Amino acid sequence: MNQKKPFSKDIILLGNIEYVVNEIVEKLRDDVLRKIRRTGGVVGISGGIDSSVCLALSARAFGPDKVLGIMLPEKDSSPDSEMLASELAAKFGVKAITENITGALNGFRCYERRDEAVKRIFPEYDPRTYKMKIAVKDTGLFSNLPPVFYLIIIDKEGNEQEKILPVKEYLQIVASSNFKQRTRMSMLYHHAECLHYAVIGTPNRHEQEQGFFVKYGDGGADVMPIGNLYKTQVYQLAEYLGVPGGIIERTPTTDTYSAEQTQEEFFYQLPFAQMDRYWYAFEKGYPVTEVAEVMGETPERVEALFRGFERRRRTTEYLRMAPVRDYYGI
Repeated sequence: MNQKKPFSKDIILLGNIEYVVNEIVEKLRDDVLRKIRRTGGVVGISGGIDSSVCLALSARAFGPDKVLGIMLPEKDSSPDSEMLASELAAKFGVKAITENITGALNGFRCYERRDEAVKRIFPEYDPRTYKMKIAVKDTGLFSNLPPVFYLIIIDKEGNEQEKILPVKEYLQIVASSNFKQRTRMSMLYHHAECLHYAVIGTPNRHEQEQGFFVKYGDGGADVMPIGNLYKTQVYQLAEYLGVPGGIIERTPTTDTYSAEQTQEEFFYQLPFAQMDRYWYAFEKGYPVTEVAEVMGETPERVEALFRGFERRRRTTEYLRMAPVRDYYGI
């Protein structure tokens, strides 16, 4: 019977990275070429660490000439995203194209629907003179309280205003913004079907397990090669694979709202280096007291954190569910 290793901060780290990469590449090749019978892969690349590692893995699995990188900017996207994505594709010898989705989003009234909700909170808001984002300002991670979301608008001089975001406006802003991920998914599948390729999904373990993805948006793909890897491990792979330093050093962002926003600020509420270790301990069932001692926290706060993790996983379970179809059968 295998004995569980004592919990430590290094327990999350991959030992033999070459072995892990080879295993992922071989499975990716088997899944795409033999199981779903496609001849290559399409990857949406954003200049972020996850999509970059997926592109590098795909180039190894199928060969660079059988991979298409697609940059999918819109008017709120950071210019750095496309620049870094182009550098990435060039580094791995992969063809990359740009599909600007602003027109499609205008057709869905994505920006209009979002701005309607913002103006109900800030009547003076004008997207031509203000930028906006949603942030978690009062974190309940260590207190077992739900997060409090704030709407922040920033004028051209950098002056910020913030107000607590009511549920109705929060839901409308998020639902409208989700058009972005779903439009990107549609474009990826268009090119994949034209080429008889598979869509390579880019979410990591945290995004999958905590529900930080859009159902039928960035959660829509044929295979997800890093879906079982923690963010720390994704960075290990990035170093090994030779992902450009500018991408590795970049702070992970949502690249969704017009104002710059980190993933920690909007969703995770903890730096990934801490989140990885706490979530690993939570998933593996390590005692709260052991985790608290290693992480320099109190058992009470870690216990509250774990209860919050369980709540987050439970409340986002519908995102991971396949459509329910067992209503009637003969």
